[in-house]
Amino acid sequence: MSTSGESGGVRRCGVSATTLRELERASGGLASASIGAMEQELPWFRRLPADQRASVLLVTQTGVSNFVAWLQDPTEAIRLTTEAFRSAPRDLSRWVSLRQTLELVRVAIDVFEQRLPELATGEHERAELKESILRYTREIAFAAATSYAAAAEARGAWDARLEALVVDGIVRGDAEESLLSRAAALGWEQSSEATVLVGNAPSEDPPTIVYKVRARAARVGRPVLLGVQGSRLVVVYGGPAEERAGQDAAEGLAEAFGDGPVVAGPTVASLAEAHRSAGDAMSALRAVVAWPSAPRPALSADLLPERALAGDPEAERRLVESVMLPLVDAGGALLETVDTYLEVGGVLENCARQLYVHPNTVRYRLRRVAELTGRTPANARDAYVLRVGLGVGRLAKARGLW
Repeated sequence: MSTSGESGGVRRCGVSATTLRELERASGGLASASIGAMEQELPWFRRLPADQRASVLLVTQTGVSNFVAWLQDPTEAIRLTTEAFRSAPRDLSRWVSLRQTLELVRVAIDVFEQRLPELATGEHERAELKESILRYTREIAFAAATSYAAAAEARGAWDARLEALVVDGIVRGDAEESLLSRAAALGWEQSSEATVLVGNAPSEDPPTIVYKVRARAARVGRPVLLGVQGSRLVVVYGGPAEERAGQDAAEGLAEAFGDGPVVAGPTVASLAEAHRSAGDAMSALRAVVAWPSAPRPALSADLLPERALAGDPEAERRLVESVMLPLVDAGGALLETVDTYLEVGGVLENCARQLYVHPNTVRYRLRRVAELTGRTPANARDAYVLRVGLGVGRLAKARGLW
């Protein structure tokens, strides 16, 4: 490649000044020919609205005109190729994907390779132009990738802020339509059931947290929304609440949390009700310290005794409804039997002697208690729930709450 200066009539690129002027005059025709080839070869390009095709034409014209300047000074490659994309509308990357952009570049390269050598004054210039086309279009391709990467980063940052607002609204109990529309913008299916998980964040680096949660969500096949609030991580995941599938999803996502307990709220019918799941989960997280052997994740419904002891009125109400009232409605014998059974330490024969009944009668009554409350008195954890539930129920009755 020639390195002679202006005095010899040849630029540093080895292309004569005459040829460069011809290139400048032909730039408009080259851009139009490129657009024509795109319309002919790319069906998706033909389906674009006129204003979007015009935007592509603008980028192409800028790229062609910059090619002449680039030939004169190749060190300007990065600035000139990037300017081609700066002139495009901001939303260009929304309706033309990176793959499609590279298809456009490929078509333009073909047109350039066919048309530009005709403007050369000799074989040496033709070879020089062909090599320059390849080098310049390579820079264009890299500039396109950089432009799309920047757009993706900007959208990612915006999505992260939007997601944090949605999760914060759920935690605060905000069920407004704006929350649902923001979630829809993030791709959340409005009819999907929702469950809230809370626990400690695994690190202080937000990108690391996002990666871990989304990786786990992909493994269990559930959509998620997540937010980091100080040292606390809140994850809302969607999908059906079948017992096994829901448990597997909760256990899989719990692995993305840091050390310490993880609590799952109840599964609700839609995101509009997710604040109820979040409220239960937050209450249970504050109370779980009272149950050192709690599973991970623990269900907020399994922490009703601890939540009631911590002063959660919702937990008190649910204990009254699930433990006290069914036994009261069934008659005094069941309530007396479970009280006595718990007082004698779960020894069935001692309970029968205290009540002056046959041990089989006690067995039958305890089975009825299990049927009505879902709690088996012979199980240590269930016995604790029953004892606290009965105590809370009596306190509520003394206050005239039932």
